[in-house]
Amino acid sequence: MSNVTIRKSSWSKRLFVGLAIAAVLAVLVIFAGWNFYQHSLRPVSSDTTTTKVEIASGESLTTIAKDLQTKGLIRNERMFVVYAQLNDASRYLQAGQYDLSPSQSSQQIVSQLTKGKVATELITILPGQRIDQIRTSLIQDGFTEADVDAALEPTQYEQLPVLADKPAGASLEGYIYPDSYQRSGSTKVSTIIQQAIARMGQELTPAVLAEFKAEGISTYEGIILASIVEKEVVTESDRRQAAQVFIKRVEVGMPLGSDVTAFYGSELAGVGQDVTYDTPYNTRIRDGMPPTPISNVSKSSLEAVSNPANTEWLFFVAGDDGVTHFSKTVAEHEALTAKYCIKLCQ
Repeated sequence: MSNVTIRKSSWSKRLFVGLAIAAVLAVLVIFAGWNFYQHSLRPVSSDTTTTKVEIASGESLTTIAKDLQTKGLIRNERMFVVYAQLNDASRYLQAGQYDLSPSQSSQQIVSQLTKGKVATELITILPGQRIDQIRTSLIQDGFTEADVDAALEPTQYEQLPVLADKPAGASLEGYIYPDSYQRSGSTKVSTIIQQAIARMGQELTPAVLAEFKAEGISTYEGIILASIVEKEVVTESDRRQAAQVFIKRVEVGMPLGSDVTAFYGSELAGVGQDVTYDTPYNTRIRDGMPPTPISNVSKSSLEAVSNPANTEWLFFVAGDDGVTHFSKTVAEHEALTAKYCIKLCQ
């Protein structure tokens, strides 16, 4: 065998070994890279504490990834970008405020951002709240005073059918239905107010409106009476009986004689709860209904006014025992008051 042949054979072996080593190294590099990629997409920790992340409209994927890593929500911003691009997710990221935690993988975070599963919280408007109390509550929920005041301006909701019977110039008192409403980071307070007004419209069903008409009261007067019932009594059965008392008094021309309307007027005047203070809302002094509702109203109060109890009561008093005591005559009412309302009626 010639030296040339030996050299060629030796060179071929070295080439083969070199290629084999290179192939092994390439596999190892790919394997290591894949492992690094997969590791980078894993959750940062098992901590489920959420952090609010705001994604602005048009914000770049790179900027989002950098912010996520800065907040400790992903392991590697570059691998996050690679994953999103490989899965064609970057085009579908949705703006909004998100609740994200270190316990989520990058895959889960990308899925949440592309599906627009934004952070939400409930804004609760309680039954029996006056509009000024609703205003305070919304400001405490994080909305600005300016935005809340603008949202409570009724002219922007004139297109809503439920407001058709509201007198011109009247506020939204009585129309902001008590319930819990979902809020995300981008939700405007005016959206919540509009939803609450629309919900009030849903509760004013054709059946309720027909009963108001049959009782000889307008829709607005029905809401006024429902607000008085809302503040005067609590249980459904008592509300139906209290509604009957007020409707009966309207029919026979008696003053409504409601403490809560007097309190509403005196508190608006800044003198606290005073049943002797004369305002248009003091139905102990003045005949007829107060000029506006005195609070928002629940479904049970609306239904109580539209379907009052079939009784002849003209008086009632809430006793210290938590029971509402009804009566027909002044003498009966005074006797029940003396017996059951010692502390509350002082």
